[in-house]
Order: sequence, then C-alpha cells, then structure tokens
Amino acid sequence: MSVLDNFESWKDFLGDRLHQAEGQGMNDRSVSELAYEIGGYLATEVEAKNDQEAVLRELWNVADEKEQHAIANMMVKLVQSEGTQS
Repeated sequence: MSVLDNFESWKDFLGDRLHQAEGQGMNDRSVSELAYEIGGYLATEVEAKNDQEAVLRELWNVADEKEQHAIANMMVKLVQSEGTQS
C-alpha cells in the first residue's frame, strides 16, 4: 500500500519529513517554501489516491499563489504532530 492510498499514512509520512527537516536545522521559511513546491508538484504530477487528496488538489488548482502558500502552511501545521518525532 502506498502512503498516498491512506490520508493518515500520508500525514504521518509528511510529519516524518517535517521532523527530519527541522532536525537538520531547516528554518520555518525554508520548510514553508518546500511545502509550497511539493504542493505544486503533487497538484500537477501525482494523481489523487483518496478523497482528501482530491479536495486538496482542487483547492490548490483554484487558488492564487498567495492562497497556495497558505494551503502549504496549513498542511505543515496539520502534520506537525504527526509521524515519529525525534
């Protein structure tokens, strides 16, 4: 099963990556920018595997750049308590 198949697995995966980045000293601004880039990639290159991802993709696609940054920042906040924290 892919991490994209289940939204909870997806959040855990993103949480793990976030904690890894923070552990390597990445600052909040860099994390935010990386989340924005990942959001853009997912919206254009990866097929949604569940309803939550489909909604996120639709929201991303109708948002302007400022709103896309806000979505990315909200996803970072959403997964801050997910995954395994070091």
